[in-house]
Amino acid sequence: MEHGVFTGREAFVAALREGLVLAEKQGARELCWLDADFVHWPLSEPAVLDLLTAWARPHRRLRMLAPQFEALQQRHPRFVTWRRNWGHLIAARAFEPELLSGSDLVGLMLAPGAACVRLFDAEHWRGAISAPMAGVRADELLSRQWFDAIEQRSSESFAASTLGL
Repeated sequence: MEHGVFTGREAFVAALREGLVLAEKQGARELCWLDADFVHWPLSEPAVLDLLTAWARPHRRLRMLAPQFEALQQRHPRFVTWRRNWGHLIAARAFEPELLSGSDLVGLMLAPGAACVRLFDAEHWRGAISAPMAGVRADELLSRQWFDAIEQRSSESFAASTLGL
């Protein structure tokens, strides 16, 4: 797929997988993820966790944004375990859902310099995937600005571990 539009949940999941493959292959130093709850992402698939593990090297950063992470924790226990092991690479932050109102995007997986998966319609799973090597840098730039604007209005969430007494 590497560049183009997609429709359907299966195509969205395939685009996410492809984006992660490109991120690992291109050596992307950063992953920027944004979703309402990450429930429909393939985060419990062993192949996806293997890709993330291969990607996770020193000086890498996974930045996650969502209004809440409870649904992700219930739906993707394997990812939660992976997150505990790689917590030093991950920054998870929560934002107010109103920040998405009026936006054309409802989901994003951005690997700067490698891939950009954008979800425009969560009901029909319409979106696009682009790769800078295909000459599409504007998608990446606009997505990064949008992600950064929401991140500035977010707060820390989804701790790698919880300490108790």
